[in-house]
Amino acid sequence: MDVQERKLLRLVRTLSAQDRATLVAFAEFLAGRVPRPSVPEAPLAIPRPAEEKVVHAIRRLRETYPMLDHGKMLNQVSQLMTQHVMQGRPAHEVIDELELLFRAHYEKRLKAGEEDA
Repeated sequence: MDVQERKLLRLVRTLSAQDRATLVAFAEFLAGRVPRPSVPEAPLAIPRPAEEKVVHAIRRLRETYPMLDHGKMLNQVSQLMTQHVMQGRPAHEVIDELELLFRAHYEKRLKAGEEDA
């Protein structure tokens, strides 16, 4: 948390519940003024190179699936990377599994979207 965020948090804690609600409404208004880059709903068609390092595959998959919350996959991705680096698991096997992992998260997101509709 940077200095401004800490200062804002200290100030928020001094406000009444009604003033906090007003502040949140104003913050939402301000945030809405900033144009958000559009995030594609479908995976991008970024081809897998014949020879690819695991780190580059992770970067490619993050770009292929920009709509996903990559933080939710951090543990699983880290485990696969560790298997490659520390245990010597072949890169192509790890990348195959990374492909499946990203695809599964994407399909889970699609399914969740259908349930919300």
